[in-house]
Formats: sequence, C-alpha cells, structure tokens
Amino acid sequence: MCGIAGICRLSTSSSIDLDCLQRMVAVQRHRGPDESGFYLDDGVGLGHVRLSIIDLSGGSQPIHNEDRSLWIIYNGEVFNYPELREELICRGHQFYTSSDTEVILHLYEEKGPQCLEDLNGQFGLAIWDSTKRELFLARDRIGIRPLHYATTEGKLAFSSEIKALFQMPGLPRRIDPIAMDQIFTFWTTLPGRTVFEGIHELPAGHYMLVRNGSFEIHQYWDVPLYSKDHWIDAPIEEIIEQIDELLTDAIRIRLRADVPVGCYLSGGLDSSGVTSRVSRHFNNRVKSFGIRFEHPDYDEGSHQNLMVNYLGVDHKEIHATNEQIARSFPDVIRHVEKPILRTAPTPLFLLSQLVHESDFKVVLTGEGADEFFGGYNIFREAKVCRFWARQPDSESRPKLLGHLYPYVFKDPRLVQTLRSFFARSLYQTESPLFSHLVRWENTSRIKTFFSSELKAQIGHYNALEDLTQTLPSDLNHCDSLSKAQFLEAKIFLSNYLLSSQGDRVAMAHSLEIRLPYLDRRLMEFIMRVPPRWKVLGLREKHILKRVLANDLPDAVLQRPKHPYRAPIRESLLGAGGLSYTQELLHEQILRNTGLFDCKRVNSLLLKAKRSLQLSETDNMAIVGILSTQLINDMFITNCPSVQMPNHAPTVFVDARKKT
Repeated sequence: MCGIAGICRLSTSSSIDLDCLQRMVAVQRHRGPDESGFYLDDGVGLGHVRLSIIDLSGGSQPIHNEDRSLWIIYNGEVFNYPELREELICRGHQFYTSSDTEVILHLYEEKGPQCLEDLNGQFGLAIWDSTKRELFLARDRIGIRPLHYATTEGKLAFSSEIKALFQMPGLPRRIDPIAMDQIFTFWTTLPGRTVFEGIHELPAGHYMLVRNGSFEIHQYWDVPLYSKDHWIDAPIEEIIEQIDELLTDAIRIRLRADVPVGCYLSGGLDSSGVTSRVSRHFNNRVKSFGIRFEHPDYDEGSHQNLMVNYLGVDHKEIHATNEQIARSFPDVIRHVEKPILRTAPTPLFLLSQLVHESDFKVVLTGEGADEFFGGYNIFREAKVCRFWARQPDSESRPKLLGHLYPYVFKDPRLVQTLRSFFARSLYQTESPLFSHLVRWENTSRIKTFFSSELKAQIGHYNALEDLTQTLPSDLNHCDSLSKAQFLEAKIFLSNYLLSSQGDRVAMAHSLEIRLPYLDRRLMEFIMRVPPRWKVLGLREKHILKRVLANDLPDAVLQRPKHPYRAPIRESLLGAGGLSYTQELLHEQILRNTGLFDCKRVNSLLLKAKRSLQLSETDNMAIVGILSTQLINDMFITNCPSVQMPNHAPTVFVDARKKT
C-alpha cells in the first residue's frame, strides 16, 4: 500500500512547484516508507511513497507504458491482476515490471475509464496522459482507499491524505459547518465532503477527468440494489455453495503478495471465518493478531483463545489499556483527519503498531460481513419496528426487542426507556431512512453542544433531507433490509469504518488491510440473495453462518453479535488523558475555537466526574467535542513544518521543457 499526491495545472498562468510536491509526499511517508518517486512535466507533478508488497524490486513508481505517454501513481492492490496481465499480453502489451500497477496502466491504455469495470481490488490512483494532457483519478468501489482533492491558485491538487493538501499555498484552513452537522448526525460526512472547507473526497465508486482547465466527476459503481424480480431464484443449498466458492476465492486472491500475510482475529464470526479459511486452505502457519481490553464488557479474549486453540494459529495480542487509549487518541485523530464519536479506532491503531513491529505489512480482516450479510442490530431493530408499527398499541410486539437486548430486559427500569426510544420511529415506516432514523436522531442530540455561532452558520440545513435527495430511485423498489444495507454500506461502512477504523489507523503504521467480504463479486452476489436468508426471523447473518458451519466451533458460530467498542470516559477523562483534555476542553480554549457551548461542555465534564455511568449520547459527545478540538489544534491553529527526507527518490522523471 502507498500514498499518492499530485498537482495539475488548470490555468496557463500557474506552475508546478516541486518543493510543494515533495512536502506533499513527505508528510505521507508513513503510508510508504520503502521508496518514493516523482514525475514532472509542464502540466502535472506526480509524487508517490511506496509500501512494497508486490514486485518488491521492480515496482517502483511512477510507472509508464511502452512509449512513456502514460504515467501512473497508485495506492492499492488489484487482486485479479495476473489474469488481467495475461489478457493484455495476448493483446500485444509489453511489461517491464511484474506489478499490478503496470497492469492497470495498460488496461487504461486499452479501455480508458472503462478499465475500472475489470478491476477487483482496493485503490486510489492517478494516471496522466501526457499526449492528451488529461489527468484521470479513480477510487475503488466501496471506498477502502482514500483520495482527496482541492483547487487553489489555478491548480488542482490531490492526495491520499488531507494533510498533504495543506502543503499547498493559498489553501484556507477552516472547519466546514455543514460537515460538522453531518458528522454529528451520521458519525461521518456524506460522500464527497470532508470536515475542512474547500477540501473534497472523491466518492467511492467514482472517477474524475481533468482536462482543458476543468474537471468532471462520474460514478461507475454503486452499492447494488435489486427488486424482488431480480433476486436469486435457487435453493438455499445452491446459494450457500456459491457464496462458499466466492468467499474462498476472495481470500485466495487476497493472499497474493511477495511478503507474509497475517489475519486480524477478534473471536467474532467474521474474522474467525477468514482466519479459519486461510489456515485450513492456504497457510496452516498463519499468524493472527487481536486486541484485549481491561474491562470485561469490551474484551473478547476468551473467544480469541478458543479460535487460537481450535486452529492452532500463531497468535499475538495487544492489551489496549485505558491509559494507552488516552495517550494514543491524539495520534489517531492526526491520522483519521476528522472528528469521531467513538474511541474504537484507537485500539486498532495500537494493533496495527503491533503488526508492524512483528514485521508484517499485510493482514486480512473481517469488515464488510455485517453490512452485506445482515449482521447489525440496526437491521433487526428495523424489522421489529416495522412489525410493531402495524399494531402500535401492541404490548407483545415491542417485547421482541428483548431478543436483541436481553441484558436491558433484565432490568425492568430500562424496558420502558428502550420502548420509548424505538417508538419514535413507528409512524415513519414510509421514509427511505426508516431503519436509521432513531439512531441518527439520537446522535443529533449532541448538536445541543454546538455554539450559537456554529448553529448560525449551519442555519436551516437539514442533513437528513440532504441525504434523502441523493438516494437512487432504485431504492424505492427494494425490500426494507436492502434499503437499510444500502444506507449502512454507503455511509457508515464507506465513510467511517473503512476510513477512521480502517485505512487510516492501519496505514499510520504502514500496514495494508485486505477485506475478503468486500470482494466486488461477493458484494454483488449477496445483494441478490433474498433477504430472508440474511436475517432469518431475528437470526442475524443466517446464511453466512451456514457457509461457515464447517469452519468454526459452535461457541463462535452461534455466538450473538458482539459489537466492537472501546472505553470512552474511563480513558479520555482518566489519568492518562488529563493533560491534553484539560487544555483543549478549557473554557478559554473552547471559546477561542468557537465551535462548542462552553457552559454546556463544562456541565458535561462535571457530570462525567460525578456519575458512575454516562449515557451513550454523553459518551459520544465527549469524544466528538475532544476530537474536534484536536482537529482544530492540529490542522488549523498549529501548522507543523514538514520534515523532508534526507535520501534521493527511487524514481525521478523530469519531462519539463527546458527554458
């Protein structure tokens, strides 16, 4: 995996600043510590840092085609590249490396933007056509790899990470009020927006063409939606067999690497299923990695140990203490580059450090299974609430929520609270957002901590209306589960899980994650499977459990979904986090930042000190406020200088006209 950066002229009066490009590359050195490379001509500057995984000795970038008219910089992996390479050789293309990067370049030479249809992988890439003077940018289907861009002073700049764009002179550093409203509604921004004004993210499944001084963005893929007429009409045994084959092959091609590949192992169904398949079919000496916590409510150690003993894998684990979480939280925010409402990315940041220190560059992970196979409680909640909505006065129907939250129903005092929480959505079943409304409205309560100035800047903007206007018309013809899956994959998975809990915290320690459940073939197939096989009654991930029945012990296979979480108040407001939390949450600093109401924040902090337990909303508010203050401090108030590397790049091509 790698980091990319570039500058493209939009006006004839602008020029390419090599020093600026070098800073853009240097600030992303953690993404590619092995090599760096540059291409320059009078229209574009391309920069790259490399984490070498395939073709270790010959895959240095930028890479060119036969006549050097096309140049590519690339962050990602295309897992079906050997098959594509053979096809291209048969068509007469000549290769000088054995990398997947060069395969993409020749495929683009053959098909143009339509080459994206053939790629099965995870990527952010840039291709410069020096003959046509055109720049092509593209991002993978579901958003595993990042790609940002901004325009300033007659130039378009792009990069894997936002911190690189801030090396561009003239680019303002301001928090976007609308982005703040979105983050404190959806946990993340809607596709295309970042928390900073003027800085955008190329949405997943999109590409950009830059030519003749302007650019246009096109969508080439979306989370697939199918009406009942297009569901797979086959016996369940045949569907299971096909998923079984697709999953095994998705894992097989993700083991393609010239370095060892490990596995994350949490003890849950998804990561255990992947690790089991790797161990049993491909590498019985696979190394696995897991997280342990101080508090038993967060810890999954017993199930990790069960899987380790069951498979006989070589396992390492990190004990993410409250103090470690607090100490590492600012580093996490520096890498995720947006406010977050959970501390959950921090233990994953610590885990990636352990993997890096174990000399691994690649791990397989289990993300994506919950979204596409129906694993989250939010899917089952929507199913219960739709059933309840048909008889809103029923006493028995809301009791089905007890199957989802049995620990709540053990306390009679909380039963009515839970009922009231979900009852708010009963009369909104026609909304395309029905499955998520209660959660998003609950998260939106944190916006009461916004300052009056920020509220005024947001004005009458409504994030839910904004999202509704962007939904595809096909959504109206889908079943309720597919609607919920679309929203979860499009927003939470793509813009939060794969970013703040995925690429960013892994690449902070030069680690590439690969996600078999997000193989494009598997995603497209499972969305055609009738919804009853994904959530059978209230049994989540029914079909995946059938697929993995021979891979896992019953204790893991039948284990209820255990949401991955990390402590918040115990870490951020404990001894380990006091120094910077006290400073950033001090009344004067809050007033200077101008984003939050000082009195309300102080009241929340007092409540946190006095109460043994905080509500979910209060915990999210603490993380959201503190992470926003950190973002402001790191990227707006303070602008640290970039340390330039003291070694020469591996590749440096200067094609500028000499004057």
